[in-house]
Amino acid sequence: MRTRIVGTGVMGRGIAQLAATAGHTVELADARPESVTEAVGFVRGMLDRAVEKGRMSRTDADAAAERLVPLPSPYAAPEGEGSAPELVIEAVREDLETKAALFTELAAVLPERTVFATNTSSLSVTEIASRLPDPSRLAGLHFFNPVPLMKIAEVVPGASTREDIPAALTAFVEGCGHKAVTVADTPGFLVNHAGRGLATEALALLEEAVAAPADLDAVARDVLGLRMGPFELMDLTGLDVTASVIDTVWRGFRHSDRLRPSYLTANRVTAGLHGRKTGRGFYPYGPDAPADAAAPAAPPAGGDAARPVRVVGESPEAQELRRTLGAGGDRPAGDGAAGDGALNLVVTWGGTVAAAVADQGLPAAETVGVDPLSLAAARRVLAVTPATAPDAVRDAAAVLASPGTAVTVVRDTHGSVAQRLIASIVSVAASIAERHIAAPSDIDLAVTAGLGYPHGPLAWGERIGASRMLGLQRALHASTGDPRYRPTRWVTERAQLGLPLTAPDAPLP
Repeated sequence: MRTRIVGTGVMGRGIAQLAATAGHTVELADARPESVTEAVGFVRGMLDRAVEKGRMSRTDADAAAERLVPLPSPYAAPEGEGSAPELVIEAVREDLETKAALFTELAAVLPERTVFATNTSSLSVTEIASRLPDPSRLAGLHFFNPVPLMKIAEVVPGASTREDIPAALTAFVEGCGHKAVTVADTPGFLVNHAGRGLATEALALLEEAVAAPADLDAVARDVLGLRMGPFELMDLTGLDVTASVIDTVWRGFRHSDRLRPSYLTANRVTAGLHGRKTGRGFYPYGPDAPADAAAPAAPPAGGDAARPVRVVGESPEAQELRRTLGAGGDRPAGDGAAGDGALNLVVTWGGTVAAAVADQGLPAAETVGVDPLSLAAARRVLAVTPATAPDAVRDAAAVLASPGTAVTVVRDTHGSVAQRLIASIVSVAASIAERHIAAPSDIDLAVTAGLGYPHGPLAWGERIGASRMLGLQRALHASTGDPRYRPTRWVTERAQLGLPLTAPDAPLP
């Protein structure tokens, strides 16, 4: 296939490298001719590097380089019969007027059979297409940076896109060795929309002073298994970019409570605290930054690991904690009255330690919460209330510590940190599924490939269990009263019907 890439910045170069390596003839064009020369040199350099690393033969690299065709202008007319590109992929700056004007001029010089694709990450495909003489020839084709390594692309049909184009774009992507998912033309498409679950909830936890960014990141990594914590990720991406995406998706879905932004981001963006690229974000960077700036807080030391312990309740989570403690579980010194010396451990699921203290008449100073999601993880998470005595915190940390297992102490909150993060991740993905923005399998595929999560969000929720996830959503909603945590129809129905969260809706007759 002959493909024209318009825009030879980072994204355009990556797409060109991918397509040329896959055997396509790739025309490169840009408003700045010198950028085309630089792009050709860059792609050739990447091909040479692939040869040096043994990932590609010299013959294949040279052949791919020969398939790069620099053009003097984005609007260069075909030189002869059959020389017109079959596909044009636009990768210019993220501006509606710029993209629409580009495609309008391309439509004047390229035949109707040439398919147009925009690599927009946030603009409406339908709105771009509406500016063209023939809106049916354009669709979205959203790659991720770095293109050769991020093996996923979103195919986004606009409202008027011809029916044959999504399949053709999917074939192009898969022929290049990537996976393609088809996504409705909605704010944020799929990956950027799904990613709001982690970012918005992490910011909400920081708003409530549940823990510092380094502790929240540590829980996300060590309990949920994420490669990077949410604040590390925002610093890497740039908080200015993250905040813009959060606001765009929230506004696009008419101020959905589930996607609600944080008040924290605006001032930080204004202050230039964008992350790595500005030298300071949620963490400092650069040669003068402390080496341990992003290290989580150490648990309080000096606790009594032999203190009598009482695990409160008979829930499955409480039983799991007893098994985790083994012979050390349930070592009460008395009948549970205040002052009997026992440390009370409460396992919360969507609720708070404070509510358990009030409902069960527990001695507040001697009661500590434990997040059950952390019991089998590399980091165990304790929750303390304003009434928890310092010695109880130290002793609980000593009781829960074990070789190779860290302990993090956070403030008491509804559901604790990991539960709120996973509930938000699953809920946002479930809302994408119930709107039929993308198929459940595509949601999980795109999120694991595009965001690097250890599991797709729906499969992740299924690992926890549909009924248990519904219980968590209901408990968070009931305990907070916040519509942000309202149970999704997707999770509710599948829990009630005994279906997996990954099961698609049955087609209507």
